[in-house]
Amino acid sequence: MAKESMKAREVKRQKLVDKYAAKRAELKAAGDYVGLQKLPKNSSPVRLHNRCKLTGRPKGYMRQFGISRINFREMALKGLIPGVKKASW
Repeated sequence: MAKESMKAREVKRQKLVDKYAAKRAELKAAGDYVGLQKLPKNSSPVRLHNRCKLTGRPKGYMRQFGISRINFREMALKGLIPGVKKASW
């Protein structure tokens, strides 16, 4: 499990990205790079990092499911993910 502070930091960044998305697009279209620099650093979508929705693990994230590879494997073996089953041949 990731530290709660790390999860909270990502949530805070996501809120800032959402808040400044329109203004950022407007400044980019106008070519106002000085105005872009005055926005908060964390309002840039590049600074977001994908984390597992269950544990907050930053590595091994599976974008299609929104969880880490470890949780995906456990849930798939238990049959909790529809349409996913263990391959065997």
